[in-house]
Amino acid sequence: MSRKRVFTGSPWEPVVGYCRAIRIGNRIEVAGTTAMQNGEVIGVDDAYAQTLFILQTIEKALRELDADLTHVVRTRMFVTDISQWEEIGKAHGEFFSEIQPVATMVEVKALIDPLLLVEIEVEAHVDEQPAT
Repeated sequence: MSRKRVFTGSPWEPVVGYCRAIRIGNRIEVAGTTAMQNGEVIGVDDAYAQTLFILQTIEKALRELDADLTHVVRTRMFVTDISQWEEIGKAHGEFFSEIQPVATMVEVKALIDPLLLVEIEVEAHVDEQPAT
């Protein structure tokens, strides 16, 4: 099967050897996504703002792969302070309240930058092959 990839221009993509998202057939995986843009953290000290930015980034990547948020079947949220779960959950709900994928939220010790509070990855499934 062919692979279609989405790159965001992150300086880590070529160094680490990954892409933001990949579609193989009907399956789409979106890598752990944080609130970074051009090397700067968006929404410093604001888990809600970071989550909104992350989900917008994920939504854009899905569109580049001929999909959208309705195709998401799982989200995984990695947070550095679980006491902020309500703010993160509120933002997640604004994108997924009707879609209701399975979701996991776990607290982690740290993310790649100490200013990052949230990292999210998603899995999606589409019913049809993309146009080539």
